[in-house]
Amino acid sequence: MPMALAHLPTPCDPMDRLGAALGFPPGGLLVKRDDLTGLAGGGNKARKLEHLCAEAIAQRCDTLVTGGGRQSNHVRMTAAAARKLGLACTVVLASDAPDTPTGNVVLDELLGPEIVWAGDLDYFPLEARIAEEASRLREAGRQPYSIPIGGASTLGALAYAYAVDELLAQASDVDLVVVADGSGGTHAGLVAGFGDHAKVLGVDVGTRPNLLDAVPEMANAVAERLGRPAPAGAIRLDVDHFGAGYGEPTDDCLEALRLTARLEGIILDPVYTGKAMAALIAAVREHRIDSTAERVVYLHTGGMPALFSPRYSSWIHSVI
Repeated sequence: MPMALAHLPTPCDPMDRLGAALGFPPGGLLVKRDDLTGLAGGGNKARKLEHLCAEAIAQRCDTLVTGGGRQSNHVRMTAAAARKLGLACTVVLASDAPDTPTGNVVLDELLGPEIVWAGDLDYFPLEARIAEEASRLREAGRQPYSIPIGGASTLGALAYAYAVDELLAQASDVDLVVVADGSGGTHAGLVAGFGDHAKVLGVDVGTRPNLLDAVPEMANAVAERLGRPAPAGAIRLDVDHFGAGYGEPTDDCLEALRLTARLEGIILDPVYTGKAMAALIAAVREHRIDSTAERVVYLHTGGMPALFSPRYSSWIHSVI
């Protein structure tokens, strides 16, 4: 059984003012508010951590070990889950230590995990460093539980197969879910839950270089674990909106942040959710999503703390 870490079900609300600007009828564009899961500021990782932490406890582990970028939401929430459950936590951040902590790093320091500043690492070297830190702890007599970047394992992704049931109880006639794709686990779980790749549009934010292979592999593994057939169809992945790379600001992202804030009072972030919304807007404008006929759910995965990093706050301020 999963641990109780998230406030569920999360709301699924209409975005009628933004929808009208994009040509949707009332109720045609919805937002699934997984930014409101509650754990240390909320975000989609709370669902995955419920399953991952349950396994860690069952295996009598005493330390959660994971990693991410400097402004990782997953790291923040893993540290919070560890504290809530009375576990230790070691996190590897793919960055040099900042002179002054900002954004998620402030929250990381407040939660108090052991922070390993590993310097500039790409996705797979960071995964290797997480494994190294787990080995170090094991040699020191600890019982570590390793969690991949973003909680992107079969067990972590399983949480979003179950989330599909929650969503369909709120909006039974969903044609498409749009979601930011970092490590790919949320996308994979949604596909397994629907049983169809056509139901999910993932938006690559530049985190993981092999999403085209990783998402279908995870989706198949989740479906198998649930005793369901492999999902139909081929992965739908937008690779045109991460700009110069992971975390790099883009004009389309800024437009998406502004429109969503000023039309709906909903705050997106510049790394994940802003780029996913930018891709949704582009798909409507380019007629790849038919706003007059399709009912679309935008999955808000959280991430607000990154906005308080000087890198992004100064970017937003300079162009307002």
